[in-house]
Amino acid sequence: MSSIITQPPSCLSWQQELACSFSDPEHLLDHLGLERKLCNRRASASFAFRVPRPFAALMRRGDPQDPLLLQVLPLGEENAETPGFLSDPVGDRQAQVAPGLIHKYQGRALLIATGACAVHCRYCFRREYPYHDNQLTGGRLQTVLMYLHNEPSIQEIILSGGDPLVMSDSKLDTLIAALADVPHLRRLRIHSRLPVVLPSRVDGGLIETLTASRLQTLMVVHINHANEIDDDVRVAIERLKGAGLLVLNQSTLLAGINDDLDTLTELQEQLFEAGILPYYLHLLDRAQGTAHFEVPESSAKALHEGLRRRLPGYLVPRLARDNPHTPYKTLL
Repeated sequence: MSSIITQPPSCLSWQQELACSFSDPEHLLDHLGLERKLCNRRASASFAFRVPRPFAALMRRGDPQDPLLLQVLPLGEENAETPGFLSDPVGDRQAQVAPGLIHKYQGRALLIATGACAVHCRYCFRREYPYHDNQLTGGRLQTVLMYLHNEPSIQEIILSGGDPLVMSDSKLDTLIAALADVPHLRRLRIHSRLPVVLPSRVDGGLIETLTASRLQTLMVVHINHANEIDDDVRVAIERLKGAGLLVLNQSTLLAGINDDLDTLTELQEQLFEAGILPYYLHLLDRAQGTAHFEVPESSAKALHEGLRRRLPGYLVPRLARDNPHTPYKTLL
């Protein structure tokens, strides 16, 4: 086992902490006291591996079935070609109207602000998205802004990726200011995993950036299991809420990770205790290489019915599927 993998000191900035992420699955397995043969090299070569150390610290040592590990570990099942699993399962490319700008739903548009992520989730539906062809260079951003200016029906802009919070505060500030100059935009929604996998990202600089705009800002985090929520995550969420942001959560239903009623119930309870409102429980987007994560729709409906029986309505997320040919999410 490798002896060079050590935990970085807590005084590191979030950028330094991100740079210290595990980029080799065998090193993560060493860190967890697990056999290297659990990972598949071909899978990690086709879709790169990255896991921040704060997220890895929440994984159970010696447990190959840890629900956080299973979300990020490259497995041989990713190499299988499964009928019905596609490179663009939700129709991003056919709904793209400008570089990185996806206008699929009425009243809102989604901007892929960056292709970079802090963590590479193996079930990612954008694992084959052509990020390089859609980088927001100056000229491409102007094209995006021109489209938004000419579409007064768009009142909400969603920043996605990749993960927009991987961007520096200065770049994020510049982008948000440019979007705020579009007069009919009212809301800014940010989808990010960083408050969970790298909670140090939610620092004073980020809060200042997010509160400087005239746009009403909300944050959608992505938590699939209650074990992802520790004290550092709770502090990060408290900072966001203290700055006036509404914080919502979306989860993906994943086989062997959160597809049982007790696990899902505990997740919703822990989300609410951390100040996060459950929002969506998504069926898997059928991206090539992710079939082993899929939970049958009938099972998903039964689990959702169980949540409705156990929990008050405000703690029950909407069970939904994202179909490429419908102008809204399909509620199940």
